[in-house]
Amino acid sequence: MICFCTFFAAQFYPRIYTLVATSVLMGLGTGSLWSAICTYITKISSIYAELVGEKTDIIVSKFFGIVFMFFQSSKLWGSLISSLVLSVEVKDANVTEKALHCGYNSCNAESVGHSNSSYSGGSEGSVPSNLYILATIFLIASLLAPVIIVIFVDPLSRFINIDESRSRSKSSLQLLAATFNHLRHPYQLLLIPISAVVGFNTGILMADYTAAYISCVLGVHMVGYIIVCFGASSAVCALGMSLLVKVLGLVTVFTLGFLINLGLILVMIFWVPQPDDMIWFFIIGGIWGLSDAIWQTQVTVLYAVVFPKQMDEAFTNSVLWMCFGYSASYASSSVLCLNSKVIIFIILLVLGILGYYAIETIEKMGGLKKTADGNVIPLDRLIARAF
Repeated sequence: MICFCTFFAAQFYPRIYTLVATSVLMGLGTGSLWSAICTYITKISSIYAELVGEKTDIIVSKFFGIVFMFFQSSKLWGSLISSLVLSVEVKDANVTEKALHCGYNSCNAESVGHSNSSYSGGSEGSVPSNLYILATIFLIASLLAPVIIVIFVDPLSRFINIDESRSRSKSSLQLLAATFNHLRHPYQLLLIPISAVVGFNTGILMADYTAAYISCVLGVHMVGYIIVCFGASSAVCALGMSLLVKVLGLVTVFTLGFLINLGLILVMIFWVPQPDDMIWFFIIGGIWGLSDAIWQTQVTVLYAVVFPKQMDEAFTNSVLWMCFGYSASYASSSVLCLNSKVIIFIILLVLGILGYYAIETIEKMGGLKKTADGNVIPLDRLIARAF
């Protein structure tokens, strides 16, 4: 969490070397943080499931739903604060004329140009002052976060034998080696596309929908308000996701997430956004929040259920491929037009859902081949045996 503080502090002296260096730190912090969160929640979920006599996967889904509700609500509060601060003295002219160049057929580099030019706040000095206010608010919040964790979150030693846990813990180098060694697990390879979907889905919303649709048609000051709708929808849906899984089953929920995302892509392709379509911008943001809640919570739950004895390396892989999808979505925005990114996303979606279906099918057929000691035979050994 402290790594995040450095990035917000860098906003007071925004140079390429300060922003890139602190972005790298924030990336390292993100990987560590999510691995820690996933391991912590999975372990206390299994203990709680025994206490209440519930199935472990249901409790894991419920607990992750609560965690992701608060995580997704950060988009709500962060976007609301951003919009309120950045909306001061905004004047956005000729939106009708700009709308002619927006939407699916716009190139994202051009859309970003529109987005940047749309912020024309009053005096020349008002933009830096607004950004300093924004950076101050976020820096204070990022400093409070680790303090809250240290004071209020119980250590795992309260729930499990900490000596036994430490004896099984891995050093950083061991975890790195285990993470890449885990790629030999057939299920992990099948989960790579759907893990990348989680990040790519959020990235295409934040990088492309906001630039080519919201900023381009309505102005950059409206981005935050629509992302508030997205964050609120995602938070509420994440909280109710365990109940949905309990009623419909995991296969149906994953299929629902796939169909919702596919529907959103079709809307992006055929919808020609106009300034008068204000309500539709919010509706799409809300529906996108539902798909995000499904992917964020259930992909993490899937890793916990599929790899109960390899949580550290499994969750590290989960974060690795989620971040890969997120980074690829943002990085490709400067070199690919929206229509090209949409094709990539469709391919990723199809591969992701097929990979998940393959795991479910294999499990129903008796699961993967295992050694005498109960470990799954790595893919390279299976291939070697075949030849």
